[in-house]
Amino acid sequence: MPQRARSLFDKWLTRRIPPAPMVTLSHRQIFIVPTRAGLALLLLLLILLIGAINYQNSLVYGVTFLLGSLFWVSLHHTYRNLASLEVHAAGSIPVFAGEMVPLELNLLAPRHEHQALVFSWPDAQSRQIDLGRNGESRITLYHPTQKRGWLRPGRLRIETRYPLGWFVAWSLVDLDWQVLVYPRVISLPLPSFVQGGEGETEQQMVEGSDDFQGLRDYQPGDSRKRLDWRAYSRGQGLHSKVFAEPMRSTHWLDLTQTPGADMEQRLSHLTGWVMQLELAGQPYGMQVGETRIAPGSGDQHRDRCLRTLALFGGGQ
Repeated sequence: MPQRARSLFDKWLTRRIPPAPMVTLSHRQIFIVPTRAGLALLLLLLILLIGAINYQNSLVYGVTFLLGSLFWVSLHHTYRNLASLEVHAAGSIPVFAGEMVPLELNLLAPRHEHQALVFSWPDAQSRQIDLGRNGESRITLYHPTQKRGWLRPGRLRIETRYPLGWFVAWSLVDLDWQVLVYPRVISLPLPSFVQGGEGETEQQMVEGSDDFQGLRDYQPGDSRKRLDWRAYSRGQGLHSKVFAEPMRSTHWLDLTQTPGADMEQRLSHLTGWVMQLELAGQPYGMQVGETRIAPGSGDQHRDRCLRTLALFGGGQ
């Protein structure tokens, strides 16, 4: 379709089927045309009708009108198979660029059953389901991703050729999906400039539970499990055992110091480092442009960092 014609069609389609999180299919949203098999049947019926008129054959008349009636009835059944179907967008989760994003749908059949429904996008694998009367189904569709930022999958095609395949009825619904796509992950070893704070030359120790460091005088509030009862029984006074563990250094990630051939590759390197540090349970902070995220760890901190990377520069 030419670009201008495509633009006009999209505007007309937006007015007819506007974006919405829920759509109930009716005559305004459903389109129907004969399939190739249906067109072939029409041609056959035309030939049979001409033959019946030419030879005045009652049997051929009967076959022609019978097939014509089936053709007309199948038109209504194909349309009915889509009509009144309720489609709800049930949500999605963020993914990394290059992965398939799962998009969930809730389907409701309040009036009658729906058979052989096919859901698809132009560049994604289709999914076919059946739905009984008063039934409800939750399905997951998958859409490919290529770039970071906000993904809008576009209009979902819902079609059916039930019952005889002579007609295809379809609808192009826009469920107003908006999915966040993180930059592609490129895993590289952490460089020296993010291995710790500035001026850190040796590993420091803080109180913990790993290595025994010695004894100190008992202080109110010390755990009884750490009291040296043997020394107390020998009359040496009450002492507490002191343990220590290496202090976890804070890692700083800075976009300006990140290597890469272009901005997208640098963002991908940062994404890989965020995932590495989160997996290791190490606290980290990040500087991306004018956005500075204080050191931390955990799912919320990770998601905030990845969101910042995904939307940097407008989410290209």
